[in-house]
Amino acid sequence: MDYINAIIFGIVQGITEFLPISSSGHLVILHKFINLPLQNEMAFDVALHLATLFAVIFFFYSDIKRLFLSWIENLPLTPSLLKRGNNVDILKKKDYEYSKISWLIILATIPAGLAGWFFEDIVENSLRSPLVVAVMLIVVGALFIVFEKISRKTDNLKNLNWKKSLIIGLAQAIALIPGTSRSGITIIAGLGAGLKRQAAIRFSFLLSIPVILGASATKIPQIIESDLAINELVILAIAFIASFVSGILAIKYFLRFAEKHSLNVFAFYRFALAAVIIVFLIIK
Repeated sequence: MDYINAIIFGIVQGITEFLPISSSGHLVILHKFINLPLQNEMAFDVALHLATLFAVIFFFYSDIKRLFLSWIENLPLTPSLLKRGNNVDILKKKDYEYSKISWLIILATIPAGLAGWFFEDIVENSLRSPLVVAVMLIVVGALFIVFEKISRKTDNLKNLNWKKSLIIGLAQAIALIPGTSRSGITIIAGLGAGLKRQAAIRFSFLLSIPVILGASATKIPQIIESDLAINELVILAIAFIASFVSGILAIKYFLRFAEKHSLNVFAFYRFALAAVIIVFLIIK
């Protein structure tokens, strides 16, 4: 039964990390109903997040490789690249467009990094509750409906500039609050910046890499020092595999869905889930 529960946790994390419905919110709820025999829950959470990190790296490997190599190749020209923005001659030469996007990802990561460094403990101790999750599910769901309606959705990533990227990064910092959804709030910010749905989603997913990596890296030393039992390691491995596979599938089909459909369906799902949580809190 413990192994089945580990698979459930892994699948939920893999799907909800990339769909804009809040992975942290779903995990908070799952932990209320399912107890795993773990002495170190931090190790379990890190394993789940590392699995989704590997999923996005696996799916976008060619893009990530090109972004990194272009960034390295064009480092000396970064100031002129950022100043001249969308100049076609520059962007076509030596993959400058990819180099610019690399810098914009780095820039957008800074707010979340600072927020995590200064406020993670406060969030973990004060805001990790079903009521907070329900409120944020409703708030972000409403924002989805608003921005789906008002966004012009005409721009590709090459049209993104440092100001818009920074706004997306600031939005990502809000995702520390359970129930927000990191992918959801950054996609909303991307739509607000005028990006097409798929462009906003791709930037959101690429933006998840340094954030998940940074958040996990700070906790890995503590996990290494802990003494995990064989049974715990098996549970971690099962959850990791389930999260990795479901994460890849979630990315693939979410991108395909966004080609032709509004994201409002996820807003309605968030409203429904919030209603279930509120009813549960009332009858409890």
